Amino acid sequence: MNAEIITIGDEILIGQIVDTNSAFIGKEFNKIGVSIYQITSVQDDKKHILQALKDAESRVDIVLITGGLGPTKDDITKHTLCEYFEDHLVQNDMVLVHIKELFQKYLSTAPLLQVNIDQALVPSTATVLQNANGTAPGMWMTKNNTVFVSLPGVPFEMKHLILEEVIPKIQKEFKRPFILHKTIITYGIGESALADRISDWESALPSSIKLAYLPSLGKVRLRLSSKGPVKEIVEGIMAQEIRKLYGLIDDVVYGEEDDETIEAVIAKLLTSKKMSLSTAESFTGGTIAELITAMPGASAYFKGSVVSYATEAKINVLKVSKEVIEMHSVVSAQVAEAMAINVREILKTDFSIATTGNAGPSKGDSDKEVGTVFIAIATPKGVYSEKFMMGSQRERVVQRSVNKALEMLQKEILKY
Repeated sequence: MNAEIITIGDEILIGQIVDTNSAFIGKEFNKIGVSIYQITSVQDDKKHILQALKDAESRVDIVLITGGLGPTKDDITKHTLCEYFEDHLVQNDMVLVHIKELFQKYLSTAPLLQVNIDQALVPSTATVLQNANGTAPGMWMTKNNTVFVSLPGVPFEMKHLILEEVIPKIQKEFKRPFILHKTIITYGIGESALADRISDWESALPSSIKLAYLPSLGKVRLRLSSKGPVKEIVEGIMAQEIRKLYGLIDDVVYGEEDDETIEAVIAKLLTSKKMSLSTAESFTGGTIAELITAMPGASAYFKGSVVSYATEAKINVLKVSKEVIEMHSVVSAQVAEAMAINVREILKTDFSIATTGNAGPSKGDSDKEVGTVFIAIATPKGVYSEKFMMGSQRERVVQRSVNKALEMLQKEILKY
């Protein structure tokens, strides 16, 4: 079963916002056996939308439309759907009551305008999907055996409708295949070298399994995908091929990844072990802390961070010895380890991460080459650090270092 996502809005096309909705829909649909065949972004233009609807109808079973359902004149999705379905708008009393309740509860001082009331207008043939988080309802319509689902573009409204309304309805009305993805994460080997090592295995893969190489900063992910009508058969064939793959690359495998990021894995580990974390960041500028605190419930295990960007902050806040800095340079294993030890003691945590390095373009307070990075991990049993050469492009240096720091931390947590 295939689906297409159509995002409506000039704001996506001009780069004003990033389309995170499609990523969410794709991930959730994959879990229920619906493959995303194509993602299309169109302007707030009736002709453009109509053509996109026609094209999508010809190639998929389900068309997901996001955006263009607001109360202003530039939101034209409902009127365009009426033209496409040769339909007309009618007032839905259930939606109108919901709109009035929302205004009374959250916007009691704001007038209920006609444009707000008009959000209760829906195509007469549409099945209304109740939007508990907003005034614009979702709409489910059918034409020539293709389902069209129109949803608001506001992410938290769209996500609620997908999870609580759309997916349950798809599961009830459609028979779907079982889709399985397995992602193996490798470190310390380039994409071409990895491909050469597994070339014979890849050539012998069953036709039911597709392999994709997903290189990123500091790692290569191998994603194996398969689908079929019987879950047990799909899982069995996949498990057999993964065992063969591990026999070829076990020395460079870091782990497996499903939907979870490494920071999510770390969050689960720290929570289950009831252990805590702090960070002391220099050139990474709080990026590690930002990733950690993006996890729900992070306050249970993350105690805080010191972004000691300047040398003075390392001395005055983290209490790194001035003599150590003068002897070894601010970019050194000794300074990284002192930062990790001291922030762990200051914030009373089980683990800590510290980063110091030259991300470029200039060398700053150190004479070390641009791209030189030291990462330290402090644990209940001690501290250790590693030196890395992360290249010369600033963003690349930071991101690779963040990935490596989280990798090092996870390995240490697993020892406890």
